[in-house]
Amino acid sequence: MESLLSLSFDYLSSYDGVKIRKGLRQLEGLLAQICLSRTPTDRRSSILPNEASKQITKELSSLKDDPAFREFFKLQEGFEWNVAIRLIACLERLLSKASNGQNDLLIVSTLELLQGTLLIHPSSRSLFAREIYMNLLLDLLDPTCCPAIQSSTLLTLVTTLLATPANTRTFETLDGLLTVTSLFKSRGTSREVKMKVVEFLYFYLMPETPILNGAGGGLHRSPSKRLGSGERGGRQAGTKTTEEKQGLLGRHLNNVEDLVEDLRESAPFGACLV
Repeated sequence: MESLLSLSFDYLSSYDGVKIRKGLRQLEGLLAQICLSRTPTDRRSSILPNEASKQITKELSSLKDDPAFREFFKLQEGFEWNVAIRLIACLERLLSKASNGQNDLLIVSTLELLQGTLLIHPSSRSLFAREIYMNLLLDLLDPTCCPAIQSSTLLTLVTTLLATPANTRTFETLDGLLTVTSLFKSRGTSREVKMKVVEFLYFYLMPETPILNGAGGGLHRSPSKRLGSGERGGRQAGTKTTEEKQGLLGRHLNNVEDLVEDLRESAPFGACLV
């Protein structure tokens, strides 16, 4: 696995778009092997190329028992083989190049891989507690960026903030709410991106539950999402309530109360607000 990562990292460190694309595809293939399993069909159906095997997405809870995942997870704990760091560096290089269709596609592909990496290795999210890396994502919400980049960046922001209050505080400190709401209010923003902004704001207003280290399995799991389960005997340090975040968001957007009320009624992420 180290040799495959090394080769893909070499490609990602290039300024050549073709090599970067090759490196992204290699990483995508590696993550696919970890997250997907093949179920062979019977011999009679295997004569058809499309029926030779079926790919099934593995449950997250089962990944901790997979040897390939455990090896990948262990490698991510160190700087040398950390995929998120390489993808961030790749984004920085792509942003330094002139904007064009091919470069935009590479940025979107890099963001999508970063989303997956942060989901299967939650500890890598801590990188975005640093202002320089959070600013990189906020730069991608610039009105001059294409809608595909803006939408993918909003999803990436969700994965960086997920169960990581320290990152949310960095996002707030850097006027991330102003950036996101300005994008929403701009006439030039596409309808699809505005919908992504609303989804992001729903997520932002959710109760905060920091990551807890899983015991033995290597995976980090969040505590129960029931409001109050993690606050008995006092709120966890570094977190904010929905009401506090509502006040911050209200500085930049009207009718935030309606968003909170809708969040209470619909519970789009399965959590409970009281």
